[in-house]
Order: sequence, then C-alpha cells, then structure tokens
Amino acid sequence: MQGRLGTGGPLVLLTLACPDLAVTATRIAGGPLALEQKRAILAPAQAARLLEVLGLPVRGRYRLHADMPPGGGAGASTAALLALARAAGYQGPAKELAAACLAAEGATDPLMLARPDAVLWAPRVAREVSALRPPPLCDIIGGFLGPPQRTDPADLAFPDIADLVAAWQDARGDKAALAALASQSAQRCTEARGPTHDPMAALCRDLGALGHARAHTGPARALIFAPGCVPPDAGAALRAAGLSGVLGFSTGGA
Repeated sequence: MQGRLGTGGPLVLLTLACPDLAVTATRIAGGPLALEQKRAILAPAQAARLLEVLGLPVRGRYRLHADMPPGGGAGASTAALLALARAAGYQGPAKELAAACLAAEGATDPLMLARPDAVLWAPRVAREVSALRPPPLCDIIGGFLGPPQRTDPADLAFPDIADLVAAWQDARGDKAALAALASQSAQRCTEARGPTHDPMAALCRDLGALGHARAHTGPARALIFAPGCVPPDAGAALRAAGLSGVLGFSTGGA
C-alpha cells in the first residue's frame, strides 16, 4: 500500500518484501570512485553522497548487478545504495543507513530494516511512522507492466489511504482481508495516476487471486495467493497480458 496518511498528510507505504530480487555490489579495485553497471542503477554522484554521509572513503571501483530493472518499482536504487554501503565496509545502524540513502536519492524504501514489511514507512523522510502487523505468509506471482519510471522525491500526488492503514491493523492477519486492502490501494493509485488499461484487477478475478498489488511509482505488479494456490497457468496469463520479468516468490509470515 502507498498513499497519503490523511488529506495533506505525509506519504507512507507498506512494502511487499521480495526475497528473490536483489542488488549485489563488489569492490573490485581501489583508486577514484567508479561504478561498473550494465544498467544504470546509481549515478556516481549518488554513490559519492552515500559514502560521504556514512563517513566512508569516497574511493574505490565497484561492480553493481541488479536482478530487477532500475525504475521498476521494486526497490533497485535503495537496494543498490545499501549493497554499496556494505561493500564499502559499513556496519553501523539501520537508522544511519536510512538517512544516508535519503541524502543520496531523496526517497527511500525500508530495505535496511530487518522486517521492512512490518512498518508503516515514510519514504520522503526515511523514518518509521509506526509498527504494523506484518502480512501473513502468501505466494506472489508478478512482473513489470510497461516502461521504467524513476521516483520523483517531490511527487506527493497520491490518494489518501488512512482508512486502509487502520483497516490493516484491524484485519489481524486475515489473508483475504489484507489482500483486498492491497487491491484497494492499487486501484486508487491506478484511478488517480494511471495507466488507463491496467489488467491486474481482471487477472486477479480470472485467476482466483486473493488480491493484487502494485508499485505506486513504477511498473511492478503482483497477484496475491494463499500458499500453494498459484494456478499453473498464472505466469503465462501475466505474460499474455503484457507483463515482463514474471516471477513467483513467497512473502510475509513470521
């Protein structure tokens, strides 16, 4: 879920943790700061700012590799900053990592936390608003619908989801109820921000999913199922609807 916490309130999100996508960073040489990356995940200025804020040497040659497309809405930029910090030797607290990521990119996902899906996160200020009940164990199948879209830190044009956040707590782990809330957040975003012809609601209905979710900036999309209930033809159906990079994974749980 993502949106404003009340009319004019802060932008908040509850992330869908995906353990099957990652960014790796390897320090391969010394010398001036340089990045090797097949797809441009980070700008050199972002890398320099991160290292500077963390008090690390702004030097070294690093190789970055991402399993997901930059601008896909799957957290590639934050993951790349965190991987770079670790490769550069940072071992400090998550709070300092969050502040450094914010300084480098202006908006950040809560991937530096042990349970990123158990907090209501304010991405434009990089802080936890409140603890949330983490989602129960679910199976996800998803992919990317359309071109990359980088996050604009000044973009606050999102629907109000204060009612959905309150309902999330009240649902107390009910899979169907929580998936329905994710669907409502996705639908509100689609109605307000597009695209006009998003197939996820129809795919959710046709494949018997509990609900669907989306990156509220970026093309990442997902269907939510109870464990073991993803139909064998789900991947083919998503690809036929225009999604690329289709994959399945498990998320949530204790």
